[in-house]
Amino acid sequence: MKEKLFAKFAELFGDADEAGFYFSPGRVNLIGEHTDYNGGHVFPCALTIGTYGAARKRADRTIRFYSMNLEKFGVVEASLDCLENKKEYGWANYPLGVVWAFAKKNHLIDTGFDMVIWGNIPNGSGLSSSASLEVLTGVILTDLYGITDLSMIDLALIGQYSENNFNGCNCGIMDQFAVAMGKKDNAIFLDTSSLSYEYAPVVLKDAKIVITNSKVKHSLVDSAYNDRRQECTDALHALQSVLDIESLGELDMETFEKNKSVINDPVRIRRAKHAVAENQRTIDAVAALKASNITKFGELMNQSHISLRDDYEVSCEEIDILVDLAWKIPGVIGSRITGGGFGGCTVSIVKNDAVDTFIETIGKAYKEKVGHEAEFYTVDIGDGARRME
Repeated sequence: MKEKLFAKFAELFGDADEAGFYFSPGRVNLIGEHTDYNGGHVFPCALTIGTYGAARKRADRTIRFYSMNLEKFGVVEASLDCLENKKEYGWANYPLGVVWAFAKKNHLIDTGFDMVIWGNIPNGSGLSSSASLEVLTGVILTDLYGITDLSMIDLALIGQYSENNFNGCNCGIMDQFAVAMGKKDNAIFLDTSSLSYEYAPVVLKDAKIVITNSKVKHSLVDSAYNDRRQECTDALHALQSVLDIESLGELDMETFEKNKSVINDPVRIRRAKHAVAENQRTIDAVAALKASNITKFGELMNQSHISLRDDYEVSCEEIDILVDLAWKIPGVIGSRITGGGFGGCTVSIVKNDAVDTFIETIGKAYKEKVGHEAEFYTVDIGDGARRME
């Protein structure tokens, strides 16, 4: 990959001398969906697929971006003197937003840079291509400009800040945190209210993680994602009239059930119920994994999907078809929607001897029902974003 990336860099920008080589992973969330902005727990892991970048400082104030995946945009050119989100920049608004966020956080970038990227995360799949690109940009900026006082957690927070405030998606911290802090063969058990975390080894003795891409693209900015966040905020405000809490993540189901009537809106009650129940499921799932009870982990994944489908209403017909098909296959330990929702991917834990059947059976039935093919990735858990040698 490096050769192709650097050849393109040289073709566009004269040569590739002194350009650095960087990688930032995608992520999949095993369980704990839409809990991150509700102060709950999440359990994501970084993948070995992701975004590669080549970048080099310039002497002037110009920034130039090029994506080998989205060549129709050509070289996108911006200036440090005008860091604004512009529609014509397209995908480049994500790295540009990070440059803007660095400035907002008093880490001014004094000269421009050239950057070429190539990624193997399917676009719009819900595997966090935007967070991968944001954290990649953060790693590039700290490296190129010798910024030493930002930790990887700081880079995750800057990526989230830029997505919230420059790109208008009110996402939580999970995606950027998983991308920045990933560790090979481990998922991250993260308490999003305090950012305290622990690595939990994902030991699947005779099973694999299989991601199925519905090939239905979603864009969180344009979807009901921000609406869901607002509905949860409204539910929290109602509960705060009778409970001393800062977030829905502080509640257990018993306390929620006792007090939910103050929310006074059936839709908001369902949204809050998901946030509270999903947080507890995530805690229970990590405990099950530590106890080597993969069956229990799978059952909790299935319950997570039902809650996301019925109470949080972020699934869609194509995703539900994939999950229903998966649940019927012997050897499938658990299967659920993953990511922001409204399309994207499912994540399944599948016994090794059932993986071929899983792909063949679902592939055929899904195409018959939906009219287009799904894509399958058997994934490995990898490390977080970094400069490559």
